[in-house]
Amino acid sequence: MFQSIEELVNLAENYSSVAEMMIQIEMENSGRSKEAILQQMDDQLKVMEKAVEKGVRGVQSVTKLTGGDAKKLASYLDSQETLSGTTILTAVRNAIATNEVNAQMGLICATPTAGSAGVLAGVLSAVTEKLKLSRLQQIHFLFTAGAFGLVIANNASISGAAGGCQAEIGSASAMASASLVLLKGGTAFQAGQAVAITLKNMMGLICDPVAGLVEVPCVKRNALGASQAFISADMALAGIQSVIPPDEVIGAMKQVGQQMPSIFKETAEGGLAVTPTGKAIAAKLAANPQKTI
Repeated sequence: MFQSIEELVNLAENYSSVAEMMIQIEMENSGRSKEAILQQMDDQLKVMEKAVEKGVRGVQSVTKLTGGDAKKLASYLDSQETLSGTTILTAVRNAIATNEVNAQMGLICATPTAGSAGVLAGVLSAVTEKLKLSRLQQIHFLFTAGAFGLVIANNASISGAAGGCQAEIGSASAMASASLVLLKGGTAFQAGQAVAITLKNMMGLICDPVAGLVEVPCVKRNALGASQAFISADMALAGIQSVIPPDEVIGAMKQVGQQMPSIFKETAEGGLAVTPTGKAIAAKLAANPQKTI
């Protein structure tokens, strides 16, 4: 087993891929067959796909605070007048779609958390469309993401309450960027660099949910996390390296999370949650808990 990105990269040399390494480790730890493990991941992938499809058609959250943005972005994509390009905006659309379904209390797959579930789902669905990935390639994408996510979770945090949104959206984006690198033929070392680039650019991101709900700004942060994953992957594939090694970046993220004031860690006591509009929304919901915005 590996405890760091460095160990992951070295261990991966003994396997055909990082995904196969993770599958073998899961087989050893759980005693289950490879077929059973692959089927479980396929089931989780199906949940992601259904959430994306539902969100793109258009949903609204229980509070009506969020919803419908994925559908708007779908129409914008159809206009062929985008600045960012089809692949990145497809990932953004699908990330938003997933988290709008989450806000609607629909079924999603937490990757690594519910609040950050849109990043990996958005990135994978977009790259599947671009590169025409097989089902097995998609499943391997998720196992690869899990390998890098495991290191982040064990050495820092994937919890907004413990480490701020850098731990949720940042981790999800880093996981997705690593998977993109390996999917495109990059090395495990380059994947680690993508993780470092991503986390450095999301370090310090606070968790400040308006009214304590996983809606604002969570939905749109998933969108930006998905786009960051692609940019980090391309930078790493170009040969760009992080001056600070990936494991040290993860350590720094942990330190930042520990030193971050509690008002910025999912308590709804700081940031956007205490803007005039944020407080007005919270007050309205508190006064009418059974009603919507």
